[in-house]
Amino acid sequence: MIVKNFNDKVISEVRKDEQRRLIAEGDMAAADALKGSKYILTSKRETLSAKDQDAEEGKIISRGSELFKKQEVKQKGEQYHRYMELISQNRLLMDLDWVKSNLEQAYLKHTAAEMKLYIEEIISYCEGTENKHFIWFAKLLRNHIDGIISHAEYPLSNGKVEGINQKIKTIRRKSYGLPDDEYFFLKLFDASRQKWKAQIE
Repeated sequence: MIVKNFNDKVISEVRKDEQRRLIAEGDMAAADALKGSKYILTSKRETLSAKDQDAEEGKIISRGSELFKKQEVKQKGEQYHRYMELISQNRLLMDLDWVKSNLEQAYLKHTAAEMKLYIEEIISYCEGTENKHFIWFAKLLRNHIDGIISHAEYPLSNGKVEGINQKIKTIRRKSYGLPDDEYFFLKLFDASRQKWKAQIE
């Protein structure tokens, strides 16, 4: 939840504020560069590099359809390069990158003491930016630091539960109604074993 809060309440809001500021200052080129950059700014560098690799290999992310007049969509490249350009041209975006990288490192620590050092450094850094969104995040970390650092020794996650919930929502949305609960559970069970089936085939 800490990373999600950082993405939704800090990165997204800072990006919007910076876009508004650049438009007010008349720097339309810089403001346009921030359009559609939320995914890039919230992604890890490794993820962007992997997307660029997929683009080089011509990976298809959406197949075309003659019936529905839909064109094939391939993975876009140059995402890592765009990310580096964005953070190099804007101090606040560079601050976002620093906090994001250090949060990632903090969650790799195996002792509460080590993780606490990282979290406290992030708090100090956020407060030093004097930006309201960073300061809000610093308060969030400070108020929940004991619970956050417990992750180092008890690395529990609700990721699988959230993934199942998302799968349920997707099945319901795609089905446009299901005849009964038993059939719905069969659909969910089948969707949950797709990856496993692919591995053994």
